[in-house]
Amino acid sequence: MGSSTSRREFLSTGLSAGLALPVLGAGSRMGLGLPPGEPEAKAGSPVKLEYRTLGRTGLKVTTVGMGCMITSDPSVIERAADMGINYFDTARGYSQGNNERMVAAALGARRKQVVISTKSHAPNKVELQKHLETSLRELNTDYIDIWFLHGRNSPAEIPDDQIEVQQLAKKQGKVRFTGVSTHNGQQQILPWMVQKGTFDVVLTSYNFTMDAGMDEAIATAAKAGMGVVAMKVMAGGLRRQKQGDPLYKKLTQDGALLAALKWVIHKPNIATTIPSMTDMDQLDENLKAMGNPFSAGDEKLLSAHLDAIRPLYCRMCGKCDGDCLKGLPVADVLRFLTYADGYGQFALGRERFMELSAEHTAVRCGDCAECTVKCPYGVEVQSRMARAQELFA
Repeated sequence: MGSSTSRREFLSTGLSAGLALPVLGAGSRMGLGLPPGEPEAKAGSPVKLEYRTLGRTGLKVTTVGMGCMITSDPSVIERAADMGINYFDTARGYSQGNNERMVAAALGARRKQVVISTKSHAPNKVELQKHLETSLRELNTDYIDIWFLHGRNSPAEIPDDQIEVQQLAKKQGKVRFTGVSTHNGQQQILPWMVQKGTFDVVLTSYNFTMDAGMDEAIATAAKAGMGVVAMKVMAGGLRRQKQGDPLYKKLTQDGALLAALKWVIHKPNIATTIPSMTDMDQLDENLKAMGNPFSAGDEKLLSAHLDAIRPLYCRMCGKCDGDCLKGLPVADVLRFLTYADGYGQFALGRERFMELSAEHTAVRCGDCAECTVKCPYGVEVQSRMARAQELFA
């Protein structure tokens, strides 16, 4: 990903992930041609790699990609690329801005063989433009394959002037495709994105805990030609618990997380997934999801796992929005808690928690005689919120 990889070279040589790329004219829309056949599986890969086309982008991506958010060891990213994974996701704000730099260093000369997505949580047009230039610099590249507006949970959080920044970046060749990432507003945002017609890709929370409404929203997006990337595929992770942790027995089911990943990639409207991987064991485990069909045994395992995590895991369905008398963003706080409990990332969870308003961080749910938030899926909201406040505040 050195400086010699100029935008002109990228557009003229036209090779990324084994695909033929277009030559852009001024103001033209980026398309992507596909030559016959699929990229070859890499030597040493324990499975036959599976590929799907990412909507109208034409990008052919492995059904298991890599979420780099909590990866601190660049050798895991390097080995993932060596074994054939070709989709890597990062964001401007991960690791206080250092994650993009690590991804760049790890992928190095592989730049033309991989798809890199990054995201910005910038609150306005000016900051969004600055984030793009910083991401290009930190990723040591002249183009970003997919650039997401990050963590938007309602159409009101996606102003037209930010969409204009994305579209201008495409015309300038700095970004190939644009999208939105959403944690808990999927059933509002996906139909709106389809209607808007300006986005190429959506990055959405999606896992076995979610209801049929999510399947319908995703099917609508895919039918409209939008590429769908799934995150939060393992319903909170929960594989980093240690044997003496009081949550261990409740949260650990042998094989449940692999089954959860298989459940997502067996859905035909999902192009790829971005499970977090922090070590070689997790990488090897996740690769097994490709080439292994989702089975009745997996279904049974996930049913038992769901019973175990039901009181703890927020499905981010949005059904409790506005129910808290103190105005707390319940789903967001429970997501921050998942970073600590599920991913072992206390610092990340606390960082996100402290981004809330001072009014919200001062609330203590234990002070309320009765919680007004009643989760339809059985999450013990008051105790989970109290735990987040105890950990982070």
